[in-house]
Amino acid sequence: MRTVTRADIAEKIYEEVGISRKDCGEILDEVVEEISNCLAKGEDVKLASFGSLILRRKTPRVGRNPKTGVEAEISARTVISFKPSQNLRKAINK
Repeated sequence: MRTVTRADIAEKIYEEVGISRKDCGEILDEVVEEISNCLAKGEDVKLASFGSLILRRKTPRVGRNPKTGVEAEISARTVISFKPSQNLRKAINK
């Protein structure tokens, strides 16, 4: 199993579209930045045929150190969850 990097994606865009490698990298950077900005503003992001990035708010709770048993409060926070689309699920499970 291998990891796909930004450079790999930019190269694939270059091969498919044919614009310069530099422009492909800039386009990819803009897309990632826009997704990040939307999440930072508290907006969920839905990419059709791929999936959704959903913000979930977690309430504060008490956690425990498994080694020592010492309790500590885990503060409230927001986490990002990914929910794949049906198309992506089908593609993965072929």
